Amino acid sequence: MTATHVTPTAARPATRWLLLGSLALNLFFIGIAIAMAVRPAPPPRMWDRDVFVRTERLASGLPQADRDILLKQMEANRPAIEQTQTAYRAAQESIRDNLRKEPFDPAAMRAAMNDTRSARQAFDVALQNVFATAAEQMSQNGRKALADWRHRSRERAAEGKR
Repeated sequence: MTATHVTPTAARPATRWLLLGSLALNLFFIGIAIAMAVRPAPPPRMWDRDVFVRTERLASGLPQADRDILLKQMEANRPAIEQTQTAYRAAQESIRDNLRKEPFDPAAMRAAMNDTRSARQAFDVALQNVFATAAEQMSQNGRKALADWRHRSRERAAEGKR
């Protein structure tokens, strides 16, 4: 008997389906690996605690003349803003310190929270004065762009997720 006369026995149907399923699963995983390798890197995180960095990012969406007005106001009030921002962050740290203390003192915690609230209000007032003064000098288009800024930033973030 020669090799040409030997006919292979028919493979069992279960083995054939198992082989086909394994092949499909492997192709699926290879496709996922390729997709992960070629996708673009995620955009950098846009949040920065520094108010000056955030204001520069906000100003980048304004018309040039209005951008200059806002940044000039921020620079003119930089010492007051830095002072209130530093006081606010120190007050926040005071809350964290009170949470770590043993034994815990609820009265000290409430006092730290009150100080933080006052520091935040002083920071907000300093910053809002800058924006009110700048907006007074801006064009209508600049004020509209300033009003729509958060809405536009959300739209850009949603576009980046697509």
